[in-house]
Amino acid sequence: VQLQASGGGLVQPGGSLRLSCAASLNILTFHTLAWYRQAPGKQREWVARIISGITNYADSVKGRFAISRDNAENTVYLQMNSLKPEDTAVYYCYAYRGDVGGYWGEGTLVTVSS
Repeated sequence: VQLQASGGGLVQPGGSLRLSCAASLNILTFHTLAWYRQAPGKQREWVARIISGITNYADSVKGRFAISRDNAENTVYLQMNSLKPEDTAVYYCYAYRGDVGGYWGEGTLVTVSS
């Protein structure tokens, strides 16, 4: 399984970005689809996920970020609004299926700075 993340970049505080994660397999077969991030000098942390159609968010992004999926395109999105400097990190997509385990995509860098 290959997961290709894209959409990162430099944005000013208060701005928006949409990250995409294109999968090489039918994402309907995955139990969990998620986004994680890793800021410089910090551990990787969970940001948002879809589990059996139910979305959950870390408290730090709740109300600002939205995870969604396009089953026809086998793509998972992360819409990020009201971005803050502390959102600066490399963002990774993740997919999990019980019979094959979990897969990580390559990261995409998001920098929030004026």
